[in-house]
Amino acid sequence: MGKGLTQVVRNCAKISAECIFTSGKLTLRQLDESDAEVLVKWLSDPAVLEYYEGRDHVYDMQMVQETFYLAEPWMTRCLIEYDGKKIGYLQFYRLNQEDLEEYSAGNCADICYAADQFIGEHDYWNRGIGTELMKGIVQYLFAKKKAHRIFLDPHCRNRRAVRCYEKCGFRKVCVLEAHELHEGRMEDCFLMECVQDDGQRNKNELQDCSL
Repeated sequence: MGKGLTQVVRNCAKISAECIFTSGKLTLRQLDESDAEVLVKWLSDPAVLEYYEGRDHVYDMQMVQETFYLAEPWMTRCLIEYDGKKIGYLQFYRLNQEDLEEYSAGNCADICYAADQFIGEHDYWNRGIGTELMKGIVQYLFAKKKAHRIFLDPHCRNRRAVRCYEKCGFRKVCVLEAHELHEGRMEDCFLMECVQDDGQRNKNELQDCSL
């Protein structure tokens, strides 16, 4: 692990044992029970649901508890904070062989991860925070989780997200046709990949971050 990222992780430990990383005003930490209400707020907002889960899939507290606190314990679920304010959600997880076959990655011996995320607070859209977040999680997964490849599968029509991911070293691999049911129709998604060598371009930016 680089010296800069080691310092970032140590800085996190001073705040909370559940902190994943910090980058300037941005903090990514593990989800806790106190975050349930803000998840309900975001996941009942049509503007957020348009690209995450769908506007026909409005969450209430029971759904949030079942989905984010009781299901899929192998997934690391995180809260995004900016200058101390809760602004969004990110989850990451290691891909198994079945996942890799779905992505047509075949019998891959590499350590592969995937991530999903959204910014729930409208005032924090279009400010470069998503790019900062993705550069941070890419470096974290490469350095701390020893990932070789990281995958994302945004909707093809979500051009803003695709541009953000390309800035962070991801490239389009292929189109996953009719990949995800969203608002009653099967959506095409881009399979996007960042490999470890590509991720090194983000290294210095996160190294310079401290609290």
